[in-house]
Amino acid sequence: MILLSIFETTLPLTNPVLKFLVILVIILFAPILLNKIRIPQILGLIIAGAIIGPNGINLLLRDSGIILSGTAGLLYIMFLAGLEIDLAEFKKNSSKSLLFGMFTFLIPMTMGILAGLYVLNFSMLTSVLLASMFASHTLIAYPILSKLGVTKNRAVNIAVGGTLITDTLALLVLAVIVGMTTGEVNSQFWTKLTISIILFGLTVMILFPIIGRWFLKRYDDNVSQYIFVLVMVFLGAVLAEVAGIEAIIGAFLSGLALNRLIPATSPLMNRIEFVGNAIFIPFFLIGIGMLVDYRAFFLDFETIKVAAVMTVVATSAKFIAAWLTQKTLKFTVDERRLIFGLSNAQAAATLAAVLVGYNVILGQSANGEPIRLLSESVLNGTIVMILITCTIATFVAQKGAHNISLEATSMDTRESNSEEKILIPVSNPETVEELINLSTIIKSRENKNGLFALSIIKNDSNDLDADKNANKLLDKAIHTASATDVILNKLLRYDQNITNGITSVIRENNISELILGLHVKKGISESFLGNLTEGILSNCNITTFVYKPAQPIATIKRHIIVLPNNAEHEIGFPFWLLKIWNISRNTGSKLVFYGTEQTNQLIKDIHSNYPIEAEFRNFENWDEFMVLSGEIKNDDNLIIVLSRENKPSYHSNMKNIPNWLNKYFQSNSFILVYPMQIGVAENRSIDLNYPSLLEPIEKLDEVRKTIVSIFRRK
Repeated sequence: MILLSIFETTLPLTNPVLKFLVILVIILFAPILLNKIRIPQILGLIIAGAIIGPNGINLLLRDSGIILSGTAGLLYIMFLAGLEIDLAEFKKNSSKSLLFGMFTFLIPMTMGILAGLYVLNFSMLTSVLLASMFASHTLIAYPILSKLGVTKNRAVNIAVGGTLITDTLALLVLAVIVGMTTGEVNSQFWTKLTISIILFGLTVMILFPIIGRWFLKRYDDNVSQYIFVLVMVFLGAVLAEVAGIEAIIGAFLSGLALNRLIPATSPLMNRIEFVGNAIFIPFFLIGIGMLVDYRAFFLDFETIKVAAVMTVVATSAKFIAAWLTQKTLKFTVDERRLIFGLSNAQAAATLAAVLVGYNVILGQSANGEPIRLLSESVLNGTIVMILITCTIATFVAQKGAHNISLEATSMDTRESNSEEKILIPVSNPETVEELINLSTIIKSRENKNGLFALSIIKNDSNDLDADKNANKLLDKAIHTASATDVILNKLLRYDQNITNGITSVIRENNISELILGLHVKKGISESFLGNLTEGILSNCNITTFVYKPAQPIATIKRHIIVLPNNAEHEIGFPFWLLKIWNISRNTGSKLVFYGTEQTNQLIKDIHSNYPIEAEFRNFENWDEFMVLSGEIKNDDNLIIVLSRENKPSYHSNMKNIPNWLNKYFQSNSFILVYPMQIGVAENRSIDLNYPSLLEPIEKLDEVRKTIVSIFRRK
């Protein structure tokens, strides 16, 4: 009897285990089946929701569990949009985002009011509320762009920024319309709304980063960090509702606030994206599909008319806004597709508006029926509009993203003829995670299997547990890297001398970059640098980073980069610069360059084409190096570019670096950088199709061309 009770014979299903199983099966198989007929995964889940929902075969009800999970999925989409946005590009394009935001708000508002008044014969209040539904949109297609790796594209940044503007304005219109129907729109209403929104914005954008940095510096447990992020997302959503605006705005701002603390290549980001794309977002999409009531089209012509008008007006208005943005900003057709695909889908704010309007009762008709601000035909028409606009948005966004991704891939294939391989020798369990985190941050985005973790056991070691400890360290490194979807190659070597072991591995595996770690609680000694120079640096001409992590690199606010005179004349200049650039790209932290006017000008030229958050300050005299001690703050990381002796950028004071670091910068993280240099024993080919790199570079324009070419490849 117990077994029979599990398999229910009546619909809808009520057994919670069976209901959850059905949803998981749909999440697993619906995209697979529909992809065979080229229907995007997102649309497949919406269609599946319509089929199994109360208006389909009535397999499942859209109950509180579905609504709760769907709400979490909606907030997740908005949070990810804020978290993954390129803040440097966002700031650079803020005026463009404002332009698109006004286009995508004003055009649908105008067309919507006219359609409501003269086509559907609605009242002014109803027409304005209907138009606000057209003006808002939901980033349904964002997971598609994330999967195809185009979320850093300028068009995506502009569309996401415009979403914040138009959704905020549309939801403010909703608040005002509802207030007008209840007679509450007065000076007190506007004052209260303005103050609450300002306080909300300041709280999220100022306090959230402070709280986040404090927590992530002190707690490194994976589960705790993820739960903390969820707390911040929903706290931002709750604060938004308290301020009188929709929760989705709070989730988006929470993403912006935590953007710099969660690097794009970090294990935490990987967990956030994985759980969202696997569970929360699919629940939201299935819940959207459950709202579709296809029977209304066979029973009520008014519903068909309203649905057709709403869909045509909303789609046309969003396309016009995207087209005007493309023409004004001189974007490509595929970039217009990204903008239109992101902005055409109606879901979150639209649902909020229609449900609020449907529940506002203006009075009663002669037969006792309630007169609603938005009628039942508008409610049904909205669901149809959501389905159609989401369908169009997913197809268009997928096409644009696919073309842009293919173009970027083909360019990388044509231009990249050097393989990036990063070696990380590990010996201290306290630094393993941070060394791997640094390597995943500085590597190129295309490099998925070019990281090597090395543990060396001395041949004369009498420690019976040496093999066990070495393998344990390597397994920890592999586990850390796997959390970012990066394959880490495990290398275990027996050698009489650690330096010889490292140099042999560099030669055998054609390593391009080396990352060495220092003990967190110990300083750096002159003997360490001396042995490093005499051993590895004199025999291996590769870019070398010596890293002492005093705190997680994701919690660093600024990276202070000290450049020697003639740094740009070294053969390895563009290669280490690209790695440092990637730190800012992937963490959003600021780079502050201290160098000569000529060196800074060269980097500024690169910055104009590849924007990050950066400052440039003149620094020409290494005899005054200690002046920098007054510039370094807590949560700053010091990056010092050094040189081997008798090379163009060498300065005698570089020998004093260990003493200065131990005395004045002991509480800060630091990275010492040794670039590739001419005249060092060659162990790997530097053939990059740039013959000028094989000679000392004397002209600034040659350096500029080299760097631009390398940055374009990576």
